[in-house]
Amino acid sequence: MCGIVGYVGKSKAAPIILDGLKRLEYRGYDSAGVAVLGQDGFKLAKQTGRVEGLIQKAAPSTLPGSCGIGHTRWATHGGVTNENAHPHLSSDGKIALIHNGVIENYAAIKKFLLSKGYTFASETDTEVLTNLIAYHYEKEGDPADGGSRLLESVRKTLFHVEGTYGICVLCSDCPRELVAARKGSPLILGVGQDELVVASDVAALVSRTQNVVYLKDGELVGIRDNAFEISTINDTDVSPVIDKVTWQVQDAELGDYAHFMEKEIFEQPQALENAMRGRFAEDGSTANFGGLNLSANELRATSRLMFCACGTAMFAGLVTEHLVERFARIPVECDHASEFRYRNTPLFSNTLFFVISQSGETIDTLAAMREAQRKGFKVLAINNVVGSTIAREADGGIYQHAGPEIGVASTKAFTSQLMIGAMLALYLGRIRDMSFRDGVEIVKALKAAPDLVREALQQADHIKQIAQRYAQVSDMLFLGRLELFPIAAEGALKLKEISYIHAEAYPAAEMKHGPIALINADCPSVFLVPNNELFNKVVSSMQEIKARGGPIIAITTDDADLPEGLADDVITIPACHEAVLPIVATIPLQLFSYYVAVERGCDVDKPRNLAKSVTVE
Repeated sequence: MCGIVGYVGKSKAAPIILDGLKRLEYRGYDSAGVAVLGQDGFKLAKQTGRVEGLIQKAAPSTLPGSCGIGHTRWATHGGVTNENAHPHLSSDGKIALIHNGVIENYAAIKKFLLSKGYTFASETDTEVLTNLIAYHYEKEGDPADGGSRLLESVRKTLFHVEGTYGICVLCSDCPRELVAARKGSPLILGVGQDELVVASDVAALVSRTQNVVYLKDGELVGIRDNAFEISTINDTDVSPVIDKVTWQVQDAELGDYAHFMEKEIFEQPQALENAMRGRFAEDGSTANFGGLNLSANELRATSRLMFCACGTAMFAGLVTEHLVERFARIPVECDHASEFRYRNTPLFSNTLFFVISQSGETIDTLAAMREAQRKGFKVLAINNVVGSTIAREADGGIYQHAGPEIGVASTKAFTSQLMIGAMLALYLGRIRDMSFRDGVEIVKALKAAPDLVREALQQADHIKQIAQRYAQVSDMLFLGRLELFPIAAEGALKLKEISYIHAEAYPAAEMKHGPIALINADCPSVFLVPNNELFNKVVSSMQEIKARGGPIIAITTDDADLPEGLADDVITIPACHEAVLPIVATIPLQLFSYYVAVERGCDVDKPRNLAKSVTVE
């Protein structure tokens, strides 16, 4: 969850670290801090609240030095206080550390360290790790072979640690040295001109360099001046592979938009085009995926699919379930990744697994993938971040190419996942029994999706007016059927995430089986009601709500004929193929949630208690 930045170079460290933290703030914004190592030892600045407050407090002139670390926190162990903010210093003042993750056996380690005279100023598990490194550093002594005493102290410490970590460590005795390590939390090394930067996300690196090394679990990097070496926790040397980041720093800039969420909503036509680019056959009848690492025969032999994901990505999986079963006639099951590895789920031997994660670092999804692989199954990933842990460890996969998504509430990454899900359903259908004609029809529909989304985005002002009328309600219901039920669920989640309005989603026909008891004049219902075979059924459910005085917002297609006066407010989207409908129907729900949150004065890009990438269980 947390964002971490470390710097060793010739420039002043503080401005670079603070700029990196600003770009990583979507990973956590409970508190922020920076430590710079100079000739007089550590200079620290940290406080609760946003990075902007830290920037105002930590003037670069008060933090001299060209080696430092910084952190923006999503609180796990310990409340949101200055004492719990990172970086943490060891009680002897020699070690400074920042940490993303959870140390599960911190209590036992803390008991041991207390017996050795170490003291603690915070409630965090991170300070325990800091003092344990100090303990080993004191015991270690200078290596006879001229190696790094700090590096070996960190290595010995990590042998005793249970849990997850991405850490950067400094020592007051080593003014030009930084050690970083990872297990279960992302960490990337940026290799720049006369400088090295370590961060939990490339967003903090691209302003300095586009040359990066993606560290793997169990790896440490030791940095001295302008040189670095990578090794495993078992002290095996690792030859670094330097990759190139393909996007520019301006891709993660706000531009003329008020919020990143707004920007990313309006970037969706381009994101959809990027997801499709180069992925259709020359005859226009099917999709092609180069990274599945499975032949058509192997895929044809698959008799069941399992999708594992969390949050918004789970809803993309549920839509894909519907489309795959509809077009490819393959049974599909979706499971919460957080639950999968703890259940003893009976699995068919010819099941193919997919995991969906925008960041490629979602800890629950990563654990589900590893559990499936442990049981001998192939796992493919739908993922937006090249070089992420899930992308590296999966047996194959499909990159979204949606570009950086900074807003905590996912928008363009979600519709990109829907597009890839529809293309996957087409591909699987065509290698089975879908006709050439049907394949051509779906390809044409998918290629039309970006323009349909552009048309839906033109409703923004109308949706804004509707949102302003409902911005002060306390509860809302979202209702849809078939492939639009997961879209209703995503709409409810978006509203909860950024406006803090309680919202629930149900299949529309389920209203009469209990939830209709909630209906009153203060509980609006949002219906997804396209012109399809269930149109009249959904209209009947709307009539039930209307008869009980519940306000109705209808999102319908322009070829539908809603009874006049049935809905209090109507949002019209273009009629389209069922493979594309979930994508287009998502747009008004995103805009509605966004404008409600803005009207309520909420911090849209940084909703309370949330972070962009969930890297702790």
